[in-house]
Amino acid sequence: GLGDVYKRQFLPFLPMTALQLLLLNLLYDILCMTLPWDRVDVDAYERPSEWSGETLGRFMRFFGPLSSLFDLATFAFLYFVLCPILLGGGFSELDPAMQEQFAVLFHTGWFLESMWTQVLILHLLRTKQLSLVKSRASGIVWLVTSAGLFILTAIVYTPVARLLGLVPLPLWYFGFLAGIILAYMLLVTAAKRWYIQKYHTLL
Repeated sequence: GLGDVYKRQFLPFLPMTALQLLLLNLLYDILCMTLPWDRVDVDAYERPSEWSGETLGRFMRFFGPLSSLFDLATFAFLYFVLCPILLGGGFSELDPAMQEQFAVLFHTGWFLESMWTQVLILHLLRTKQLSLVKSRASGIVWLVTSAGLFILTAIVYTPVARLLGLVPLPLWYFGFLAGIILAYMLLVTAAKRWYIQKYHTLL
C-alpha cells in the first residue's frame, strides 16, 4: 500500500499517526473560526483585493515549500540526533520494541514542531504588514492561539499523552524547537516582503 511505499522511500515508519493529524487539524480549525473577530488592516478596507485561483495557487506554490524545508530539518534532527541519543542507537540497530519507542519519540517531536509552525504561520500571513509589530491579531485570536499551543504542548507530559501516542521529551528538545520556530518566522517574514514587492499583493 501507500504506507509501505512511503516507508521504503523515506522513513521506516509514518511520521505521524492519524489521530495526531486530526488533533492538529482540530486546533487549526478552531483557530480559523476566530478570524472573523480578528483586526483587519486599514488598507484592506481602503483597497479590497479579489481572490482568484491563479493568485491563490501562486501563493501556495511559493509559501508551501518554505514550510517543507523546516519539516525536513526536523525530520533529520529527530531521526539522526534526538531519537538515537535517547535510545542509544539508530533505528536499524534497535530491537522491535525499541524501534516502536523510536517512532513514538519521532511522532511527538514532529507533532510539536508541526503544531507550533502551523499556528504561527497564520499570524505571519494574516497581514501584509510586519506581523506581531505593525499588525497584531485581536485578543480572541491571541487567546485561542496561546491556549491551544500551551495545552497541546503540556499534554505530552500528562497521562493523556499515552492515549494520543505521545511521550515526554527532554527539555533540550525545546531549544531546537525554539531555533526552528525563530528561523521559520524570519524566513517567512523576509519571503513575504519579497513576495509583496514582486506581486503587489499577498493573496
